[in-house]
Amino acid sequence: MERIIYTPPGGPPQGPGPSSEIYRIMGEENIFRMMLDFYKELEKSEIRHLFPSDMEEASKKSAAFFVTVLGGPPLYAQKFGSPRMRARHLPFEIDDAARQIWLRCFDKVLEDAEIKYNFPPQHLPGFKDFLKGFSAWMVNKA
Repeated sequence: MERIIYTPPGGPPQGPGPSSEIYRIMGEENIFRMMLDFYKELEKSEIRHLFPSDMEEASKKSAAFFVTVLGGPPLYAQKFGSPRMRARHLPFEIDDAARQIWLRCFDKVLEDAEIKYNFPPQHLPGFKDFLKGFSAWMVNKA
């Protein structure tokens, strides 16, 4: 049976992304540490099967993407080409339940993020809004 790919209504996320101040304040090293901790949370989650066996390497790839999103250099594009994140996620069946688990893992990592990663607290709500829109666009199974 052929898989039917669900497309979320409204298309890709619109509007401004997270503030580029985040990168200037946090720096690359903190973003990489934050993503490593995020992947440690994912590793313990019910959606572990959606990720590669080498979670540390996967966290670095994701961190390269987030460095750019948060205002840093285009690390992801330099290493892996155009992000095209929805297309890259299509091989994996992602429903809204998986999305909610992903968001909960991120929320857990973002607790005390200003202390752990020097994340600027004034930009946390905007970053969380970005994550909600971004993750909604990754859903490909109704």
